[in-house]
Amino acid sequence: MFSRRTDWKLAPNRFTETQRELRAAGREVLDLTISNPTRAGLKFDAASILQSLSNPEAMGYDPQPKGLDSARRAVSAYYREQCCESGVDPESLILTTSTSEGYSYVFRLLCNPEDEVLVPKPSYPLFEFLADLQDGKLTPYPLLYDHGWQIDFSPLEKAVGARTRAMVLVHPNNPTGSYISAQERVLVNAFCREHHLALIVDEVFLDYPHDGIPRQSFVANPDVLTFTLSGLSKISGLPQMKLAWIAISGPAQTASAALERLEVIADTYLSMNAPIQLAAAVLLGERKNIQPSILERVRLNLAELDRQLALQKVSQCLQVEGGWYAVLRVPVTRSDEDLAIDLLRKASVLVHPSHFYDFPSDGYLILSLLTPSAEFREGVKRILELLNH
Repeated sequence: MFSRRTDWKLAPNRFTETQRELRAAGREVLDLTISNPTRAGLKFDAASILQSLSNPEAMGYDPQPKGLDSARRAVSAYYREQCCESGVDPESLILTTSTSEGYSYVFRLLCNPEDEVLVPKPSYPLFEFLADLQDGKLTPYPLLYDHGWQIDFSPLEKAVGARTRAMVLVHPNNPTGSYISAQERVLVNAFCREHHLALIVDEVFLDYPHDGIPRQSFVANPDVLTFTLSGLSKISGLPQMKLAWIAISGPAQTASAALERLEVIADTYLSMNAPIQLAAAVLLGERKNIQPSILERVRLNLAELDRQLALQKVSQCLQVEGGWYAVLRVPVTRSDEDLAIDLLRKASVLVHPSHFYDFPSDGYLILSLLTPSAEFREGVKRILELLNH
């Protein structure tokens, strides 16, 4: 009765079952996986945000496939202020409800059934589901860790094939927190030109460099056809305000053809809603309030993690440049899932095992630096106590 594309294994795994068991027992657990800013004890300008959703113009219906001009201009202004002095042409933007929807549009644009997209490994587990739903295939390429994360270009050359249509970059990567370096940018563009590939660049965490030095966006990348994805969820810490976008750049003729086709795809769904679009400028402006708070939290937690790690020799934090996560390297005495379950049962601490992010081997735990600092401090203490004993 159901399509093959939804033939997923839906039975809960042992890790999920353990969480449900402890919740049912009323056990209080320190959650070091929190990724929702609205549940992380951060202070938002609620009055301004809610007022922005009361625009009387929302009572009229103006179906614009790319999104309302005012909203696209707000996104363009964000780029001009944040990372791209020349700005972004509002006409090169397609608004979507989420980056997930943006990925779906781009996969539909580029891929026939069974065509392939190159994706980094490790990375966020979203891609597999999106590819299944679009009848595409994923081909992983590895990120190496050697005093920092970097693309391993030798396996990348071997991964590309006749049916490869695009390469995904996550800038910075989730969960490794590694940005694409200037040298890698040159090499990636050359690689995509050589193999006639499009670039799909996920920049949702771009605004969170831990050293405070802004990184260059791909939003105006002229070298190859490039689709840059981002949105309010991370930029303004507002995942419930469903506003994201695709910015199209690259050689003029190819980018124009892509934009025309994407506009038809967007016109087919018309998924963006008026109140959020009309509030876009205010909601994007909220980043100026919330980003400093998030960065302060992230830096404090990372410093606390380093402080506690310096008191022992069993585990270490891998280098992280940006974003909200840290990768903890731990001794391989069991699978990471078994270790995560052990931490739940014995220490009442929730962390993500590495296989959630497609790490190639065991020996890693993923911690959220967005966690309230007191909980993070106690959670790390419990983790290290268990690991050291």
